[in-house]
Amino acid sequence: MIYFDNSATTFPKPRTVRDAVSSALSGYANPGRGGHSFSMAAAEEIYSARKAAAEFFDSHKPENVIFTLNCTAAINTVIKGILKSGDHVVVSELEHNSVMRPLEKLTHRGITMTAARVYPCDDDKTIESFRSSINAATRLIICTHASNVWGIRLPVERISALAHEYGIPILVDAAQSAGVIPISIRKSGIDFLCAAGHKGLYGPMGTGMLIVGGDIVPDSLTEGGTGSSSISFSQPEELPDRLESGTPNVAGVAGLRAGIGFVKRNKPENISKHEFVLIKRLYKELSKIDGIKLYMPEPEPEFFVPVLSFNIKDSDSEAVGQELGRRGIAVRAGLHCSPAAHRAAGTLDRGAVRVSPSFFNKPVEIDRLVYTIKKCSSVM
Repeated sequence: MIYFDNSATTFPKPRTVRDAVSSALSGYANPGRGGHSFSMAAAEEIYSARKAAAEFFDSHKPENVIFTLNCTAAINTVIKGILKSGDHVVVSELEHNSVMRPLEKLTHRGITMTAARVYPCDDDKTIESFRSSINAATRLIICTHASNVWGIRLPVERISALAHEYGIPILVDAAQSAGVIPISIRKSGIDFLCAAGHKGLYGPMGTGMLIVGGDIVPDSLTEGGTGSSSISFSQPEELPDRLESGTPNVAGVAGLRAGIGFVKRNKPENISKHEFVLIKRLYKELSKIDGIKLYMPEPEPEFFVPVLSFNIKDSDSEAVGQELGRRGIAVRAGLHCSPAAHRAAGTLDRGAVRVSPSFFNKPVEIDRLVYTIKKCSSVM
């Protein structure tokens, strides 16, 4: 099977990641819950991962790195831990359901929101769209760093500067960008960076993180044991304990630390360059095939990440995805949990077929994909 579904989760995982998970399962116990060597070793592993993430994303406080189940959990922590009845939120029109569903639930509790239009390849118009969406009740701006459907890259540094101009914190969903686009929390001014561990960071599934970049700290969604201040019934106020209750996923975090190390050694800019070579090769070849619908201009690194979605004639995207899978190629088809992004592009009725390469894919696999798409196009 040729795997091109890396926007969902990267596969394969580097050997260093697999080895780190295996070692954690073999030699670690519950961190911070005992004075024995197994517990202490686990606590050291968790701190090493926290420090590695802080350094990778240029955050000055390792304790502000909060490990979560996934990027969705990180986003929910901020949204539900910050917003109150009467608050207004600005989002982009490309947001994933990890943003839209919790906000939709909160609309029943008095939260309102405005979706700012995004103009591909025109950051000035996008910024003005966000500016015009802000009102006196706006308490949070939420912005995906890159669309998981169309690969559109948003100017988050400029949106962050705009947010701070109005004294509003910003949450950046880096599920599709972490590990592919270099991110500096200190330089960008991002208040809340939410990232998936299992995508561009090459960690295991079931890992994610929230990095608090500013002074505002969300209220906790869950309270419980933290291994600290155990005499008190009150949740600790300090980070990371305030937002990390219960036994952590030690093996997953160990694998995430190894994944961050893998990306750091290979450098995000080199990984992105490699993936762009593949996706631009695909774009150029697909543009030559009759009946292929491409919805975006040829992707360039300034305005996109290396993701490409398309359709074949009037065929249902999921039928195309199934046919490609039957022929040995794994892609993602449908709505990609992002109906807002499909509504913006006019593909809500049938979705699209998404191709997302990784550092491990090769040009010959792109050629095989193009050949297979041609075969599918001739029969659909």
